[in-house]
Amino acid sequence: MSAVIAYIGLGSNQEDPARQLQSAFAALSSLRETRLLRQSGVYRTPPWGLAEQPDFLNAVAELETRLSARELLDGLLDIERQAGRRREGPRWGPRSIDLDLLVYAGCHIDEDGLAIPHPRMAERAFVLLPLAELAPSLEVPGIGVVARLLEGIDATACTRLD
Repeated sequence: MSAVIAYIGLGSNQEDPARQLQSAFAALSSLRETRLLRQSGVYRTPPWGLAEQPDFLNAVAELETRLSARELLDGLLDIERQAGRRREGPRWGPRSIDLDLLVYAGCHIDEDGLAIPHPRMAERAFVLLPLAELAPSLEVPGIGVVARLLEGIDATACTRLD
C-alpha cells in the first residue's frame, strides 16, 4: 500500500494531561509503517458534552502511514490501552488519553466501529483549532474546508498554550 496522510485528534484531562499528550505523540511516531510529520500546538479547552469535569488539553497530529484505516484505528486504540485508557464511565467523560482518527487520505468510510471523517469534528473547536493550524485548506470529505468550518463555530473558550 502506498503512503497516505491521516490526521489524529488527541485529548486528555486526567493523569497529567501534558505528559499524556507528549507520550501519545511519541507512541504515534512509533507505530509501524507510520511517520509523525507534524504536531499542532496544545490547546486548553472546556469539556464537551459532560461539563462537570476538568478542562482538556487537545492537539492534532499529522501522520504519513502505509496502514489501512482499520489498522491505524487499531493502533490508536492500542496506544490508548497502553496509556491506561478505560472506556467505562459516562460518554464524553474524563479520560487519560483519547485518540480520534479524524481524516484518512480524503476517504469517506462508514463501517462498524470506524467512521471517517470523524462524525462530529465540524462541531468541535478543540478539533478544528489545532487541525487548522496544520491544514487550514484541507477539504474534509463531505463536510468542507477546515478554515471555513472553524469560522462557523465559537472557539473563544479555547486557549493555545505553547
